[in-house]
Amino acid sequence: MRNVLIGLVAFLTLVDLFATQAILPALARAYGVGPAAMGLAVNASTLGMAAGALAVAFFSRRIERRLGIAASLGLLSVPTALLAAAPDLATFAGLRIVQGLCMASAFALTLSYLAEHCSARVAAGAFAAYIAGNVASNLFGRLAAAALVDHAGIAANFLVFSVLNLSGALLVWFWLGRASPAPMPGTARSPLALWAEHLRNPALRASFAIGFLILFAFIGTFTYVNFVLVRAPLALGMMQIGFVYFVFLPSIVVTPLAGWAAARLGTRPAFWGALAAAVAGLPLLVVPSVPAVLAGLVLVGAGTFFAQATATGFVGRAATGDRGSASGLYLACYFAGGMVGTALLGQLFDRVGWPACVAGIGAALALAALLALRLATPAPGRAVSGTAETLTSST
Repeated sequence: MRNVLIGLVAFLTLVDLFATQAILPALARAYGVGPAAMGLAVNASTLGMAAGALAVAFFSRRIERRLGIAASLGLLSVPTALLAAAPDLATFAGLRIVQGLCMASAFALTLSYLAEHCSARVAAGAFAAYIAGNVASNLFGRLAAAALVDHAGIAANFLVFSVLNLSGALLVWFWLGRASPAPMPGTARSPLALWAEHLRNPALRASFAIGFLILFAFIGTFTYVNFVLVRAPLALGMMQIGFVYFVFLPSIVVTPLAGWAAARLGTRPAFWGALAAAVAGLPLLVVPSVPAVLAGLVLVGAGTFFAQATATGFVGRAATGDRGSASGLYLACYFAGGMVGTALLGQLFDRVGWPACVAGIGAALALAALLALRLATPAPGRAVSGTAETLTSST
């Protein structure tokens, strides 16, 4: 039950992040812009998420977890609702940035909460459950967005998602309200000193860069493939594109196994296996066949989510100081990778074409695999937090 609730919180936190990608062609038509411009506006949320993650990393010790998460999700409903009436692309992009700020604060504070309340025995499973909820938000969020736009229009879509944001705030408030208060670190060291400590850790530096590259590759794939799907020879309709995102179903099944795989095989072998699956899917994305593209998306989705779950859990174990600030730095790098990937791969897509975009994605994954050589596995039995508490009592 604990992991189900963790996954549901993740779902309601991140459902807005990628759902809008499923309606990119409709948004591009509505605003009269091309794929790269619309992709950049939609994924401007990752810029907000990078900034929000840094803010949480800086102020982590001063933010009470339950209140911070619930307030972030409640505030998220405001820009989400305003997107229903965004008059131009600049306003749309600005509201997406504000959405990102709210989502990132909720995301980072939840990861901090898990690190502080989980013992080493349950930490990997808790983090994997959170990432699995992220996967589910990718599938059902995109499917819901495609269906809503197809049947009720763009404005109705954003209003419904605003209600989901409020539901997440209520869930966090009442569920975490029954948990023991999260212990706040008592160190007098400045946030900048803590950041410097994290950045002196070679394994953490590598994990930050890996997070950047994972979302760089993921967002490049699942942003611009939408435009490939609606063009000849594939020529899918909006609702059909929504159904395409059932490719995330295998990810929902395999991602929770990331904690088990990292504990059983080691962080690096588990991570390399995940990247190998993602790379194997890339050639299929350029085949002019719907079944081939779907198979490629299954592999890329499962591989990148598994890799993300592995890397996220590793950061919590490898940090020697304040884990809240370490998680915030990791997420800032992760979401910065999404924004950079959108911009660079969008230019490749517009100027050279989809095969060049896929080649850029492959280069990012190859570099992430190389950096994984620096992910030294922590000593067995090392606690994730000094509290050695579990979340069992909170459910």
